[in-house]
Amino acid sequence: MGSQSAMRRLSDRAKLWGLLLSGLIFRGTIAYFLPPGFDEAYYFLYTRHLDWSYFDHPLAVAFTTGVGVWLTGMVSPFTLRIGALALFTGSLWLLHETGRWLFGPRAGWLSTAVASLSPLFVLTFGTLTAPDNALIVCWSLALYLCAQEFFPPDDGPYRPTAKLTAIALVIGLACLSKYHGFLLGLSLVCFCLSSHRHRCALRSRWMGMGLLLFGLCLVPILSWNSRHEWISFQFQLAGRFAGQANSYSLTDGLGVFLAEIGFLFPTLGLPLWWVSIKVLLKRLSQAVSPRVALVLWCGLPVAVGFTLLGGLTRVYPAWPAPGLWSLTLLLGHTAASWPKAQVRRWLLGTGLAVGIVLLFALTHITLGTLQTPGKYALFGGFVTPEQDPSTALIDTKQLRQQFMQSDELLAAISTTDFIFTQAFWLSGYVAIALPPSTDLPVTSFTQDPRGHAFWFDSQDWLGKDALFVSIADFSQVAAVAAITPYFQAVTPLMQLTTQRGGTKTETFYLYRAHRLIRPYLYPY
Repeated sequence: MGSQSAMRRLSDRAKLWGLLLSGLIFRGTIAYFLPPGFDEAYYFLYTRHLDWSYFDHPLAVAFTTGVGVWLTGMVSPFTLRIGALALFTGSLWLLHETGRWLFGPRAGWLSTAVASLSPLFVLTFGTLTAPDNALIVCWSLALYLCAQEFFPPDDGPYRPTAKLTAIALVIGLACLSKYHGFLLGLSLVCFCLSSHRHRCALRSRWMGMGLLLFGLCLVPILSWNSRHEWISFQFQLAGRFAGQANSYSLTDGLGVFLAEIGFLFPTLGLPLWWVSIKVLLKRLSQAVSPRVALVLWCGLPVAVGFTLLGGLTRVYPAWPAPGLWSLTLLLGHTAASWPKAQVRRWLLGTGLAVGIVLLFALTHITLGTLQTPGKYALFGGFVTPEQDPSTALIDTKQLRQQFMQSDELLAAISTTDFIFTQAFWLSGYVAIALPPSTDLPVTSFTQDPRGHAFWFDSQDWLGKDALFVSIADFSQVAAVAAITPYFQAVTPLMQLTTQRGGTKTETFYLYRAHRLIRPYLYPY
């Protein structure tokens, strides 16, 4: 009997590591070929300006983005994403262990399988570099520690332990990743208040020590913001919502909800929301187990809150994602009671569909399989580059080749003092594409500068020459007119183009900006 149990555990572990390894290979393939996104290019600039915190986010994303670059000494889409690939694998393992602890081995494995297949999690947490990479591993670790703390193996009366201190520390680290960490901490406090058995945790000495460590984790955020007029908090709580609608739109809210189901993938998103709502209704009408209540508190407020926010303002898919991640534990717990053959068909069918969709999308983004004209187009293609939003992703490898093959451009770079663009994200693309031997400041002269407003003081460049890089997405007449008052002269240098499937997809305009005569003034 003991031998059979050991063999079963070994088989379960083999299945888990097979799932984690195959997922890592799949995500690594996407990470290698997919051009950087706007945010990823911008976060690369974080790695060149290490600080206690940043305008948009706390400091963790600078390290998760930079770790691959620092380890390999190379800047590429893949090296920018090495941190994301590694951390998500750890997050999946923690999710499995949490589900296993709370609801049993089968529930843990099914929760991990669901999270491994959902495009929302695969891309947002596990492939693209973002603040969410570090957030979700801290979020998952906090859930795992909470499961062990609040539900010990003997299932006896709850007594607070030193794990409470560790939980508070991990939540503090989550706050250093993304401000969602504060919501996780609030959710856990609400769980303890709602559970008579666990209310004593809030009064324990371990919690007091944990609050001290939590406060120490916030020092970098508070220190940076105190020196910059609390600009990050202003932006996250009010600035990013400026100019949004004042009335609630049910249509927009419903659109956000349906989009979430699509991003999760319908065969996963619909069951996840159905199970979550069903458990919530049960919780409102009768008691549910404290284990289920813990997952509800850590998932539903964030998932529902940001979904409802979609009726007031634009909501990004990553905002409700940590809550949805927690709720996968409920779906895994419920699916553990379904017939095995049904679950096998459900997961295999979903995995095949997700894999085909994502790989087909990748081939189009990189080769232009749906593009017309294009030498790799299927059936002659269907969409022109001008109408295709995927061409907005800039192929930095190709752009770097363009930079390095032009003697005229290399000569211009060698005689310039700094490089700038008219969009904060475009500066990130340019910085990634620069030849490795180039070590020039790259900034942006724009009224939406984000971190650029704090990384350099253009006063230091008075009398210096610059290289201005623009793209065809912007009116070149307007772009040049906007910067001309700041320089003695602005003259065209050259044009560069990138292609996909043999068809031009982007044009870059380069200008010499001679002698900065007055500093550029940012709005903050």
